[in-house]
Amino acid sequence: MGMSDAAAAVPHDGRQVRAEKAAALRAEGWEYAALPAWPRTHSAAEAREQFAGLRPGEAAAAPGVSVAGRVRTCRWFGKLGFVSLEDASGRLQLQLARDTLRGGADGADAAAGAARSVAHAKRLLDVGDIVCARGDTMRKTQRGEVSLVASECQLLCKALRPLPEKFHGLRDVEARYRRRPLDFLTNAAARRTVEQRAAAMAATRRYLEAEGFLEVETPLLHASAGGASARPFQTRHNALDCTFSLRIAPELHLKQMLVGGFEKVFELGRVLRNEGLSPRHNPEFTSLEVYEAYTDYRRMVDLLEGIVGAAATAVRGTTRLSYDGRPLDLTPPWRRATMASLVQERTGLDFSGFADAESAMAAAGAVLGWGDTPPAAAAAAAPATVGGVMALVFEEAVEETLWQPTIVTEYPQEVSPLARRHRDPAVRCSVEGGLVERFEAFAAGHELANAFSELADPEEQRARFEQQAERKARGDGEAHGVDEDYLAELEQGMPPAGGLGIGMDRLVMLLTDHTSIREVIAFPTLRPAKN
Repeated sequence: MGMSDAAAAVPHDGRQVRAEKAAALRAEGWEYAALPAWPRTHSAAEAREQFAGLRPGEAAAAPGVSVAGRVRTCRWFGKLGFVSLEDASGRLQLQLARDTLRGGADGADAAAGAARSVAHAKRLLDVGDIVCARGDTMRKTQRGEVSLVASECQLLCKALRPLPEKFHGLRDVEARYRRRPLDFLTNAAARRTVEQRAAAMAATRRYLEAEGFLEVETPLLHASAGGASARPFQTRHNALDCTFSLRIAPELHLKQMLVGGFEKVFELGRVLRNEGLSPRHNPEFTSLEVYEAYTDYRRMVDLLEGIVGAAATAVRGTTRLSYDGRPLDLTPPWRRATMASLVQERTGLDFSGFADAESAMAAAGAVLGWGDTPPAAAAAAAPATVGGVMALVFEEAVEETLWQPTIVTEYPQEVSPLARRHRDPAVRCSVEGGLVERFEAFAAGHELANAFSELADPEEQRARFEQQAERKARGDGEAHGVDEDYLAELEQGMPPAGGLGIGMDRLVMLLTDHTSIREVIAFPTLRPAKN
């Protein structure tokens, strides 16, 4: 027995009605996701393009054309029906007619779930269902719509829930992220962002491979978190009866690859940091880290500009963009400036003149209005050197003003535990606490990349780790302890090297003109839903 007339008479917008249809079909022997006897021969776009030259009203033989996709609209006119089918390439119209649909009115030779007539197709199909269709004729309607005249149409999957708001999309932003598959189904812009992200990643890989770099993979489970200043997630390994940190950066393992004789390596992958959510932060994100032996941080500037240029060209076709309503020019060379000069330009403070962190902090507080309440970044562990205070002032007062791409150089040693001391003694000693060969790149007011000449001296690296351990003991949750395993490998000898890290999600944000990181991550981390 076929689907009941009562079920067919109820409007096609309720889950219960759709579930009853599916139950009736299963009783007839239909199964979810059972492929038909014929293969799909064309995407929707291929079928449209192949027959685009037809004149309105003209038909052409097209033996065995087979398509599949999701039903987006259905229009019924007595013994004629038009179904709009959508796959990943776009849409194609199906024409269902009494005299062409195989099986006739009785449908004796039709398989379960196959449309036996136009009337049966009307009862069978709902918007959102996934179907396949085959025909031998393509026709262009008088309105210019290329259509497959279907001789067979078969249901592959019954959508038990209707698409939201008559498939015009989810309007609530939070709902878009919580029901991401529906967002992709109904929001072409969201799907386009995923495609653009993939283009940026592919262009990055192509650029690095052309430069002779080898892509490698390093562990996600770390016995000791390191490679960045961040709070790690922790997980218990039952079989080993120990706790691991989920990696906050692949840096230390990649540099061990340099110790092992590899000279050009990179990793493009996920990292996790136990931090809050914001328009620029997601606890799980994608990072690119690149290391090259016998180079330094100056080479990393060129590499950064080349990678960003290649990604921008792949996604947008140009390096001259508009972001959040303002021009943004990613064309190299980017502006270069030292941290000290940018801080002095913005605040008037010359940190080369302070003898200790206390006097520097007092002066900064007076100029920036902190008073006795320093910013949150210094609440857990106050800067120990003048350089540390300068970095704090830069973060609080300068970063957001850097709209056009800017390479900020000569960072304080206190906030750069893995970077080599500056080779120029005059520069290195110009600020109490010392400066290192490091830069960060900023664009649209936010950090985009971080790079430095790598510290290869195991004794100095140990001293830096011990300083970090002291900060951790003072309450800095983003500082880490002494990584003995890494130090042991470093004692084998690591060549001079430059390292570069790029936040790929933030780069994609720039290239796709999104101001929220959640838009460029397919499934962003969300707060628990409120009941």
